[in-house]
Amino acid sequence: MQQRIDEVERRIQEACARSGRNREEVRIIAVTKYVSTETTIEAVRHGLLQLGENRWQDAQAKWHALQDINGPALTWHFIGSLQTNKVKEVVGRFACIHSLDRPSLAKEINRKAEQLGIRVPCLLQVNVSGEDTKHGLQPEELRGFAASLADLPFIQPAGLMTMAPYEAEPEETRPVFRRLRELRDELNRAAVLPEPLHELSMGMSNDFEIAVEEGATWLRLGTVLVGKEEEA
Repeated sequence: MQQRIDEVERRIQEACARSGRNREEVRIIAVTKYVSTETTIEAVRHGLLQLGENRWQDAQAKWHALQDINGPALTWHFIGSLQTNKVKEVVGRFACIHSLDRPSLAKEINRKAEQLGIRVPCLLQVNVSGEDTKHGLQPEELRGFAASLADLPFIQPAGLMTMAPYEAEPEETRPVFRRLRELRDELNRAAVLPEPLHELSMGMSNDFEIAVEEGATWLRLGTVLVGKEEEA
């Protein structure tokens, strides 16, 4: 695993150098949905303390195991599509939700966060590519949805998230990542939210270098970083 981590680090540093960015601006989420609890523990012991999961039912055993090992040193990110009836399982366990994409979900996150007395950082998921198989707001819906969050004080809008199509040539994902950055900057210029958005969660194993060059602040890396197992 250390060899994979070192190789990813080299590639991120080179992408930062090409685009004139500081390496400190780019953070890695180790996506552990395709690996076992044992491999997840190994990843943490190698210093990967930002973990991403798509579903609580898959994350549950890992979450409990790592509470006993690393406790508060770990940060969990919920990166999958979140069903409204699963919010109660996620809020309070995951430090950030990367997939806020509809009013009903926002209201339920706000309600559960209020019960717990916490404010939940959320990224607004945008379907920049327009694929039917992708979740997320349409770009033209983003401004109105963002403005509606002013009525939900227990949600902290922190940035935007998108998933690019899988491309054999990663360079072809560049317009998707560039557009997400533009959408964030447009929201900030219009002061739609009380506080500016900083985060861009974009880039996965196949295309993360392009995402870095276009401004990603969170990379969601699974196979390229921690591998993939048949039985997780």
